[in-house]
Amino acid sequence: MPSFKTLDDLGDIAGKRVLVREDLNVPMADGQVTDDTRLRAAVPTVAELADKGAIVLVLAHFGRPKVPAPEYSTALVTRPFQEVLGRPVRFVDWEGDAEAVATLQPGDVAVLENTRFFGGEEKNDPAVVQRFAALGDIYVNDAFSAAHRAHASTEGLAHVLPAYAGRAMEAELRALEKALGNPERPVAAVVGGAKVSTKLDVLKHLVARVDHLIIGGGMANTFLAARGVGVGKSLCEHDLAGTAEEILEAAERANCTVHLPYDVVVAKEFAPNPSSMRICNVHEVAADEMILDIGPAAVEALADALKTCRTLVWNGPLGAFETPPFDAATVALARTAAALTQEGSLVSVAGGGDTVAALNQAGVADDFTFVSTAGGAFLEWMEGKDLPGVAALTL
Repeated sequence: MPSFKTLDDLGDIAGKRVLVREDLNVPMADGQVTDDTRLRAAVPTVAELADKGAIVLVLAHFGRPKVPAPEYSTALVTRPFQEVLGRPVRFVDWEGDAEAVATLQPGDVAVLENTRFFGGEEKNDPAVVQRFAALGDIYVNDAFSAAHRAHASTEGLAHVLPAYAGRAMEAELRALEKALGNPERPVAAVVGGAKVSTKLDVLKHLVARVDHLIIGGGMANTFLAARGVGVGKSLCEHDLAGTAEEILEAAERANCTVHLPYDVVVAKEFAPNPSSMRICNVHEVAADEMILDIGPAAVEALADALKTCRTLVWNGPLGAFETPPFDAATVALARTAAALTQEGSLVSVAGGGDTVAALNQAGVADDFTFVSTAGGAFLEWMEGKDLPGVAALTL
């Protein structure tokens, strides 16, 4: 694993100004945070630095503003973050920021205004990097979920200030190393979701790295169709049949077993508990039916496969999990993976928004070895890409 400095490598930081890149980009409705997972993930690093007497300056983006606007201000998340952190948090606007920072005392915490209010943040403009750097003595990146972007606050600062990984970043990188960097074999990967086109690079990368590739969601339909199976009205990218076939052939060459469902849950309409729902063999899907989940026999076979594995990487649901009862396969397999993890026979790492939601729905998110809240960064890591924010931290 590439080595990087962590908070353990910091010397005496009392009175030092530490710029900490966190991900505070949380969903909000009617002024309230609807999911504070990312805020809670930031607490260990910010609290530890403040306890050591640092002046903690939190850098974060919020939304995708084209121009600065109040609805994109990080002021909106300052109070919710304060409540989660359990200590006072100040908000510092970019107007007069240097003067405001100068009034902060050791142990104080402040959230700086949205980094994306500078047009040069996303271009990694050296002038913006210097603007941020002028406020701090040390840089800590604790936002893995933004590490796939080479922005001023995620990558540029690591080149101009002493750079360290925060506790959340450190935990993420260690978990990912266990999952695909240097995993215990056999390794299984669950890749689900609607479209093959969004995860082509992931699938191509994984077949050479894992022993079992479990394909679910709408993606499985594309692979079934490529194998000549009629999928009726199911979500399916028929134009990618050739690509799906190439991936299957590459898996065969790499001795990777690809698991496609052989029984499925179908219905004539996509709605909760439709009267037309039935379970059938994958070769018996009628022209007016759509596949909405993997069937119970296939789930049992997948559970048996997981019991032979030592490592699991999971991204994406197996069926249309937002609409019951088409969450059954995802929930059942997630519970199997959680039980194997809890008994110590499986290292399980999951990531991506839909995946986290599905694991929460199954009530097992806390039972996996590690659950990443990152979406794009987790996917790019699964594709085998170097993440700029991580690469900038490596020694």
